Amino acid sequence: MLAVLSPGQGSQKPGFLTPWLDLTGAEARLRWWSALAGVDLVHLGTAADADEIRDTARTQPLLVAAALLAAEHLPMYDVTLTVGHSVGELGAAALAGVLPAEAAITLAGVRGREMAAACALEPTGMAAVLGGDPEEVLASIVAHGLHPANRNGAGQFVAAGSVEGLEKLAAEPPAKARVIRLKVAGAFHTPYMAPAETALAAVAAGITPSDPARILLSNLDGAAVNHGRDMVQRLVRQVTAPVRWDLCMRTLADLGVTGVIELPPAGTLAGLVKRELKGAGAPEVVTLNTPDDLPAARDLIARHGMAPGHEPTMHFRVVVAPSAGTFEPARELTEGDTLRAGQVVGHVATRQGPVEVTAHGSGVLTEWLAHHDDPVAPGQPLVRIGGHV
Repeated sequence: MLAVLSPGQGSQKPGFLTPWLDLTGAEARLRWWSALAGVDLVHLGTAADADEIRDTARTQPLLVAAALLAAEHLPMYDVTLTVGHSVGELGAAALAGVLPAEAAITLAGVRGREMAAACALEPTGMAAVLGGDPEEVLASIVAHGLHPANRNGAGQFVAAGSVEGLEKLAAEPPAKARVIRLKVAGAFHTPYMAPAETALAAVAAGITPSDPARILLSNLDGAAVNHGRDMVQRLVRQVTAPVRWDLCMRTLADLGVTGVIELPPAGTLAGLVKRELKGAGAPEVVTLNTPDDLPAARDLIARHGMAPGHEPTMHFRVVVAPSAGTFEPARELTEGDTLRAGQVVGHVATRQGPVEVTAHGSGVLTEWLAHHDDPVAPGQPLVRIGGHV
């Protein structure tokens, strides 16, 4: 199984899009997307310096555009799963078929502008906390009146909040941990961004999304999202909600992902995956930074993706939990059974009563991902359904 990762803010580098503009149609595409985003993506990706592309209002649409531009040169029909980090979720949602590319770019432009405006309301910031005991780190962040904005796994947290709180955290770091201030405009993924969430919600309400055509993970809880409208709501909530990249990587491992491609500007997420998913089952990773890396990325897809051919190809879909509770699979169903669209495959027992879980398409019940009386969270994968296409 192959996953494509879309990076978030902080991964950008001056001039990183320059080599991509040599590809036919790339510059025209960026100029069209620039009109939608309200920023000059060609200039930002080629000639702008580090300070200019650090501006949140510019960086966010630039990163989404870079991911989508590179993905146009990959056989995405063979990719099973997409996931993005922070603003990278917009790119991942587009690659999963939930949003048209134009909608993802437009939302990134709105998101960046509104988050930059929210940052200007009061002095806030972010700091990386590296190492230490995870529970002690989390307790220390909260004790200083800060928010755990990112839980990136591999021993990395990001604390966010008031400048005063960050200074106290740096002066009194958790045991065996380092605190490094980040050069960002404010406290992203915290309640400080509430005005930006409200503004983004007003624009996102006008979008008509599609359901994912491949597995799409959410930063909210690492779960596979089954419905397009749910994903749009999660994208809006993510402005103030923590990024749980640790849970996304756990889902990659649980689903048995064997190959990973990080889209440009690549490196950060690939590094986290390599540090977290180690050992015999570690996925093979390719970082896609320039067109010169495309052959390696295509080769990885050919070996780990679902290659087309004359024989029918098995495609998989995941049914997820509609609410929190305990899962009760349908007793009459076993792995290997044929399912029809809309068939009840189980229930989630909640305090308000049982909630039906239904197959969203026909196919073969390939694997139970949750079992009788397992506690489940909203959006958690429950059943894998396979179908020949």
